Amino acid sequence: MDTAQVLEYFRGLQGRIVAELATFDGKPFLTDSWQRPEGGGGITRLIEEGDFFERGGVNFSHVTGTSLPPSATAARPALGGRAWEAMGVSLVLHPRNPYCPTAHLNVRCFIARKESEAPIWWFGGGMDLTPYYGFEEDVCHFHATCKEALLPFGSDVHARYKKWCDEYFFLKHRNEPRGVGGIFFDDLSEGGFDHCFSLTQAVGDAFLPAYLPLAERRRNLPYGERERDFQAYRRGRYVEFNLVWDRGTLFGLQSGGRTESILMSLPPVVKWRYDWKPEAGSAEEKLYTEFLRPRDWV
Repeated sequence: MDTAQVLEYFRGLQGRIVAELATFDGKPFLTDSWQRPEGGGGITRLIEEGDFFERGGVNFSHVTGTSLPPSATAARPALGGRAWEAMGVSLVLHPRNPYCPTAHLNVRCFIARKESEAPIWWFGGGMDLTPYYGFEEDVCHFHATCKEALLPFGSDVHARYKKWCDEYFFLKHRNEPRGVGGIFFDDLSEGGFDHCFSLTQAVGDAFLPAYLPLAERRRNLPYGERERDFQAYRRGRYVEFNLVWDRGTLFGLQSGGRTESILMSLPPVVKWRYDWKPEAGSAEEKLYTEFLRPRDWV
């Protein structure tokens, strides 16, 4: 179990993604290195008020501790009393143009150790897309790239991880998906450490090919206040999911992580309205009727 190799990959992934995104945007990312009092730390790379990204962050973290927060041990009692180590890369990108979707990627590794016992470890992660105005060819490209990345690991893997993503990124209190999905996996240890690490690398490496082509395709589409207003309203759903349901957010906050880095996923401009409904036949309604419904995109 070579955790040094995993750390090297995650650090390199952050660097490669930030370099590509900075070139795409035209403005550099800020760097914020931080330490956690209980052990470990990370590097947050952030862009705000960029030429393309209204806000975006790419986090690398490697944190350790002696006891786990309730969000981790409630579902996994066997982890109680174990020292733990978590590492990974997490990003969220919020473009300014409403025709360009928000995107999310996370890849991570978790290890819990106890003297005289074998370590408990797993990998997790995934990526998903949250459009405001849907374009079928864009969503198909995103899902097709995810499927291609997972194909070497079994013909059934993509279908399982897509379904898992549809079920996970779902706002139960709204009875609606957060976006158009992608792939999601957690507690991955089947097949051995090297196999699981390779799959996680395949997911991390697929993000830029999945996202940048469609962002490039839509970045210059003209928009007005109507589109920005709807984008801000739908961003509210993103905030609700991250603060109410997302396990990674809860783990980070409960384990004493850096709050600014954890909440960098939240968009800078958001609106809520009481019981709002889109106009019948509008482009805004089309998001609900044609895109916010799980389907086979490839």
